[in-house]
Amino acid sequence: MHTQMRTDVIVVAAGRGHRAGEGLPKQYRTLGGQMVLRRTLQRFLGQPGIRFVQPVISPDHAGLCAEALAGLAGVLAPVAGGASRQASVRAGLEALAGDPPDLVLIHDAARPFVSERFLADAIAAAAAHGAAVPALALVDTIKAVTAPGFVGTGPDRNLVRGVQTPQSFRYDLILAAHRAQAEGGELTDDAAVAEAAGHRVATFPGDPANIKLTTPEDFVTAERHALAELADVRTATGYDVHAFGPGDHVMLGGVKIPFEQGLAGHSDADVVLHALTDALLGTIGSADIGFHFPPSDPQWKGASSDRFLAHAAGLVRAAGGRIAHLDATVVCEAPKIGPHREAMRARIAEIVDLPLARVSVKATTSERLGFTGRREGIAALAAATVRLPWID
Repeated sequence: MHTQMRTDVIVVAAGRGHRAGEGLPKQYRTLGGQMVLRRTLQRFLGQPGIRFVQPVISPDHAGLCAEALAGLAGVLAPVAGGASRQASVRAGLEALAGDPPDLVLIHDAARPFVSERFLADAIAAAAAHGAAVPALALVDTIKAVTAPGFVGTGPDRNLVRGVQTPQSFRYDLILAAHRAQAEGGELTDDAAVAEAAGHRVATFPGDPANIKLTTPEDFVTAERHALAELADVRTATGYDVHAFGPGDHVMLGGVKIPFEQGLAGHSDADVVLHALTDALLGTIGSADIGFHFPPSDPQWKGASSDRFLAHAAGLVRAAGGRIAHLDATVVCEAPKIGPHREAMRARIAEIVDLPLARVSVKATTSERLGFTGRREGIAALAAATVRLPWID
């Protein structure tokens, strides 16, 4: 029955997260090549039973939030949070009131590893009980500590649980509870708000992988977790060639190199970027560069090839992937590539947003054999290695 109920998600991202270090609020720091907030939002999009996702942010972070949300369908326009988490959740709930869902999940932006199974359990628990929270049994002995720092009597570990998010509720229940608590004291979570309004709150199994990013050490653990999720390592190759023609320069690797001739082609004929584009497209099983940017289309006449490579990199990231390495080899007798190699590496790294160490550019001749040996044109070979989520 609960699968027929409309479920929305509120993602609370209005905090500043100073304990995580590095200046930026933790929800806008990068994890696995993506902002934490974006990773968190993506966990809910397209999941069964979930309709909309409502971010709640600090107005001071509007620019960062816009970057995190770019291109995400199903995410509502962010609303401004309040001075406390409780006020921020209330703002998110009120934003949904015009077209209210049946159920609502309330989730911390700093938990980017919530699973599909976990979401299904949360929806089912809210439908069954009206109010529910994910709870983890504690494995450590719990002790109370006195003010001087000595161990006192602690609670029974069997009766204590660690509570996570998303916490799940019938929407009308939790909205009324928050409205009733507006003038009361600050409560630590939404389950406490529901309890204060007289509701019993059920539990469902938590997930140890659903970690919350709080300290710098948490980000180290999360990076390992994010990398482990990208278990499908793929390598693909690309090849391109263009003949010399009239001109006073060639474009190679996004760098303008003065030369006595140009390269003939519909775009700027950058063989290096074209080969790299095809290599990246190959890692996701996509069609080649000519399919995405057909030379018969006049809009690509003279186009800068960095657009092609950036597009391919965007498709890899849209598939949930992460580029691990790009390698290109230029084959020509002239011009000399060595003096421009580092500039080419830097430009390629900039286009695909990679560290310089993950880009390699090499050059060789064909020992005066073939069309490159006769100085009729330039060829480039490329290889791309990416990591993707494993899909059977």
